[in-house]
Amino acid sequence: MLSYLYAILSHRTMLVALLIINGLGTIYGFWWYKNQLAITPPHFIPFVPDSPTASLFFVFVLIAFLRGKNWGLMEALAGVTLIKYGIWACVMNTSTVLLGGEMRWEIWMLNLSHAGMALQAVLFAPYFRLKRWHLVFAAVWTVHNDIIDYVFGMHPGLSRYVHPYVDQVAYFTFWLGMAALLVIYMLTLRKGSAKFQLPSH
Repeated sequence: MLSYLYAILSHRTMLVALLIINGLGTIYGFWWYKNQLAITPPHFIPFVPDSPTASLFFVFVLIAFLRGKNWGLMEALAGVTLIKYGIWACVMNTSTVLLGGEMRWEIWMLNLSHAGMALQAVLFAPYFRLKRWHLVFAAVWTVHNDIIDYVFGMHPGLSRYVHPYVDQVAYFTFWLGMAALLVIYMLTLRKGSAKFQLPSH
């Protein structure tokens, strides 16, 4: 069953479909941030649109897969950030509703799409070919991003229901990043972790 699943995931048609979905999602994500980016100092812009940047990393991973290649650094960045920000967005959106916000269709759409981000990172991790320095770089990236977001105040916009808890959000975000790093380590670098070979295209 597992081998059948991974045969489907690695099929060229599936990779092309995911490339289109992630490409369109990345474009939509950057558009979603347009108002915040318009008032963001230029040197902070690369660290503001967290979710679309994560899916952009995965776009590069998928392009490499379609060429029958691995791009370890992009795989580390994509794996960690897809899990981190996929879960983060689901938690923030759900918290908004639990704290009194309205359950709108956008909440459902955002939660489903962001849950998909985290899921695809976990599913494709056995195809990643990481070296330890790739994961170290991803760790530096995610911690640096948290510093920009919560020390310099460049974090994604929070709803009025969640914003009063921004300190708790910062704490949660940091440890969520650490958990994402651990998950990718366990799925890629830990001795005995499952490995699948990309088919030749």
